[in-house]
Amino acid sequence: MSAFWHQHLFTLVIIASLLFIALTLMSILFYPGGTVNDPTTAGYSFSKNFFSELGLARSHAGQPNTISRVLFTFATTLAGLGLALFFVCFTQFFVRRPSERIASIIGACFGLISGVCFIGVGAVTMDLHRHVHHEIVLWAFRTFLVAVALNAVAIFRGRDYSRVFGWVFVTFGVLLTAYVLLLIVGPETSTPEGLSIQVVGQKVIVYASIVTILTEAVGAKRANRRQAKGPAAALA
Repeated sequence: MSAFWHQHLFTLVIIASLLFIALTLMSILFYPGGTVNDPTTAGYSFSKNFFSELGLARSHAGQPNTISRVLFTFATTLAGLGLALFFVCFTQFFVRRPSERIASIIGACFGLISGVCFIGVGAVTMDLHRHVHHEIVLWAFRTFLVAVALNAVAIFRGRDYSRVFGWVFVTFGVLLTAYVLLLIVGPETSTPEGLSIQVVGQKVIVYASIVTILTEAVGAKRANRRQAKGPAAALA
């Protein structure tokens, strides 16, 4: 890997994460309106509209959702690419012990799958392919959870990377586990209360995912910078 890419790959992940936040907020502004239970509502409801509804071909109000869908699809594509890139590049910090190396590599494989699934969330629309879309969402978070857990193990098994970021992964892992359980055994969306719980829970975990990867990418970028200065410092 060239020195340029070695130093700037995590910068790309940071940019992708920030763009995801900006694009999804823009997508919310352009959503025409309508919820699952009430197609007459105007605009996007934080507690009634699922995140994936930004990518509907037509809103629940029956209107074309072109702008919101394009922004949402672009955002999820960037998120998926950033996620995959982060986990693959993160393996560079875990090379000393076989246990940390193996955990990191397997974690990268699951992170890569999760990234592909996040791209699929935007590509496979909820209204045209509901069952497939739902399965992609489930596998996106399941594989993400495994990737986070294995990389936390790699950090705690290793000696060269700050354990603070291991605890960031652990904290997020607990939150992600709770959300996966919410998806599986949580309340049904057929009731107003159940819908709100599922919708708000989804938004919390989506943005928590992005903030976690953003935080970890910043930490990795700083670690790269320290490693780059190491040889020069040793020669000084």
